[in-house]
Amino acid sequence: MSKHQKRLAVPNSWPVERKTRVYTVKAGAGPHGEAGVPLLVLLRDVLGYVDSKKEARYALEQGSVLVNGDSSVDARRPIGMFDILAFVERDEYYRVFPGEGGRLALTPIDADAADSKLGKVVGKQQVAGGRTQLTLHDGQTLLTDDESIRCNDSVVVGNEDADVVAHFAYEEGALVTAVRGQHAGEIGTVDTITKTPGSGPNNVLVSQDDDSYETIEEYVVVIDENFTGDNAIEATEIQDETSEADAETDEHEEVTEE
Repeated sequence: MSKHQKRLAVPNSWPVERKTRVYTVKAGAGPHGEAGVPLLVLLRDVLGYVDSKKEARYALEQGSVLVNGDSSVDARRPIGMFDILAFVERDEYYRVFPGEGGRLALTPIDADAADSKLGKVVGKQQVAGGRTQLTLHDGQTLLTDDESIRCNDSVVVGNEDADVVAHFAYEEGALVTAVRGQHAGEIGTVDTITKTPGSGPNNVLVSQDDDSYETIEEYVVVIDENFTGDNAIEATEIQDETSEADAETDEHEEVTEE
C-alpha cells in the first residue's frame, strides 16, 4: 500500500483543494475508513489555525485539541462524519457535518452539545449476558439494554461514558440528511421507505420544501433539528495562507513520511 496521498486521488468527502499542490497528508489508521480526513487537513486547510504540519504537531502536543472528548496528538488521525472537535483554550466547538456535494464541513456548536456525538447504527447483535451490541458508522461499538434501537436508526452517545442519551428512529416522517450520492448534504423528511426484494438496497423518498429526491437508505442518516449543518465552515471559505517555503516543506514531509 502506498505511503503517499495525491490530492487528485483523495475521496470526494475531503475538504481540500485538488490542484494547489501535488500531495497532501495521508490519513492514518482509525475510524471512518477511507472517508476519514486527517486532523491536520481540518486544522490547516479548513480552519487555518496552523500553517504547517510542524505547527499542528506542536498544537496537538499541548493537549488543547479534543476529538470526541479525548485529546489527540496524532495529526493524521482520521476525522469523519459527526465527530466533535473541541478547542478548549479558544472555547470553540465544531461538529463535522456533510456539506454540499458530500464534502465534510465544520458546524459551530455550543459547549453543551460537544459532550456527545451522533452515530448511525449499521450493525446490531446480541452478546453474552443478554445485552445488545450496536455498531456505529465510524466503527464504534457500544452496549445497550434498549432493544427498540434498530439498524439505520441514529443514537446520540455520550463522550465520557459511551452511554446512549438519545435515539432517533429511522421511519417515515423522520428528519434525515443525505451523506453520500448525488444529493449529499441535502436535508429533508422521509416520505416513503420502499423495501426491495432480494439483496438489493432499499429505497427512500425524501421530501423537501418544494421538491423531493430518491436515494438508497444507506446514504441517509436520521438527525434532528439540532444537528443541521447551517453556518458550516468549508475549506473553500478559508484561503490557504501558507507561504511558498512552508508549502514546499509540508509537501516534502507528506511524501517522505513513514
